[in-house]
Amino acid sequence: MGTEPEQPLTLICNFPKASFYTLELDLEGLEVLDIDIGVEWALLIAFNRGKMEPVKGSRFYEKYASMMKGYDVVAGYIADDRMFVVLDRFFRGEITDRALVESLSVLKLGKQYVAVTEKACRNIRILEKKDIGEKERDRLRNISEEKRRAGIAKAEEICRKYRREGKYFDEIIGEGKEEI
Repeated sequence: MGTEPEQPLTLICNFPKASFYTLELDLEGLEVLDIDIGVEWALLIAFNRGKMEPVKGSRFYEKYASMMKGYDVVAGYIADDRMFVVLDRFFRGEITDRALVESLSVLKLGKQYVAVTEKACRNIRILEKKDIGEKERDRLRNISEEKRRAGIAKAEEICRKYRREGKYFDEIIGEGKEEI
């Protein structure tokens, strides 16, 4: 679930029977972990994508393994297809954390909310379902491609600017590995 309607629309535009849902999430009575955009956010994504397995068993690994425990909802910034490219480059050791954070700041990502417990799922209400026709999916595909190109170009420029500042992913998790 997210704050930017265009983000999921551009993800579903390749499916012939695409539907868009408008939802309401009542946060009252729920424990919400709100992750601010930055290195911690990227490292939590890395953990959830299995990128920290080399340091499994370390305090560093356990920090991220337990970060979401006790929460019903995790709120953080959207790792969309434009950001996926930059995140992947960070995880592969091609760019530093500084280049990653600077890229995040210019991509203007919306927030997403992930219901991680049954309790949170019960607090979601469907307000509207809209089927997306072929013509609209074509329009959304064009928007998606344009945003992807522009976002990647911006991120490329930033990555070049900050290529010698900060730490690489393997250095960050390498420091965590020393704790094993």
